[in-house]
Amino acid sequence: MGQRIFSPGDDGSFFHMYDVIVVGARCAGSPLAMLLARQGHRVLVVDRATFPSDTISTHFIQQAGLSRLKSWGLLDRLVATGVPPIRRMNFAYTGIELSGFAEPIDGLTEVYAPRRTVLDAILVDAARESGAEVIEGFAVEELVYDNNDRVAGVRGKVVGEEEQKEFRSQFVVGADGRNSTVAELVKAEFYDVVPAACFVYYSYFSGIEWEFHHQTDYNHQQIGTWPTHDGQMLCAVMRRKGRFHEFRANAEENFHSIYDEIVPELGQDLRDNGKREEQLRPMVYPDNYRRRSNGPGWALVGDAGYHKDPFTGLGITDALKYTEVLADKLHQGLAGDQPIDEAVAEYVAHRDEDSRGSYALTTSISELELTPFFDSVFRATSRSEHFKSRFFTMLGGGIHGDEFFAPDQLEKLYDEVDFPADKRLLSPS
Repeated sequence: MGQRIFSPGDDGSFFHMYDVIVVGARCAGSPLAMLLARQGHRVLVVDRATFPSDTISTHFIQQAGLSRLKSWGLLDRLVATGVPPIRRMNFAYTGIELSGFAEPIDGLTEVYAPRRTVLDAILVDAARESGAEVIEGFAVEELVYDNNDRVAGVRGKVVGEEEQKEFRSQFVVGADGRNSTVAELVKAEFYDVVPAACFVYYSYFSGIEWEFHHQTDYNHQQIGTWPTHDGQMLCAVMRRKGRFHEFRANAEENFHSIYDEIVPELGQDLRDNGKREEQLRPMVYPDNYRRRSNGPGWALVGDAGYHKDPFTGLGITDALKYTEVLADKLHQGLAGDQPIDEAVAEYVAHRDEDSRGSYALTTSISELELTPFFDSVFRATSRSEHFKSRFFTMLGGGIHGDEFFAPDQLEKLYDEVDFPADKRLLSPS
């Protein structure tokens, strides 16, 4: 394992020197630090939060994300915390019902929705165990640049202290979420921006035992429910963004009324037996976006560089998947196999191409209104057990969206269920 070394600054003082500094220690940052440290690199990860601590999240991890935890030796730790498995999903979208589950992916036959107080603490601990140095409660304020205008470190303060500290490195990664300080400091531009359609309110309820539900009606509103830690259900509602102030004026009653309208039996059970254990939490998301995620000496990962609506539950999974890609590319650069900035640019290209289909799907269906193409595909899928399984396998990450939505596959689907000829759409356009 590489040892921390010291490097002289321009004024003759000495600074801690690392191979990589990671800003942000949650679902993208700690795994990145862990993977790099396991390969012998000197890594520092800092976060303004301390752990365990909560953050706004819908918690859901698809099979593709769990597969990463499994390969890193962390899935058993998560399961041991008592997070309940989810083995059946119930989707309803404007009268189209899809229930079932994915085929096994990497041997995984269930998914989980852990509390972030649990998941993030596991990831931070794993980073430390790998040999990475972790500083909690540290807020980055500035980036350090070398004489070639290349990012070469960070400056900041431990929360509550006045003295600024400086750390140097060969590379800096911003894994600090959609309000990323690193992204702001490097002036990373947005692209592929799609305006956010909705807002979310959610909380945790005891006293109810439900399956996974994700149901949308014809009035541009939705409910989502899934089990999490401590015998509780995460219960969420979603509405179009323009109705946020109206909702907030009487959030408690409006929250219950959406359940009453979409699934009356769940609404009644929630009123009669559900006990809200925490406050209602609003999520007013920013627009969907990608952000320039690499430059001289720096990169962005997780929501810092790529964010989309939580509707498809891919946020944590994508953070884990693309963090692994970035770790591989940084290792190649640090090992001298290719220039590090060139290697990191390949990570960004891979992320954007690999997520192209899921980004388009998410930004479309999160409008809470299906396009004619998705209406036809999902309506036909609801009539086929085989294609329902493929649909859930696509969501879980077992097959790529390009494969599920391929015209030849859609033709097979339409033929199998004898779908009306005038509704057989093979592409979104």
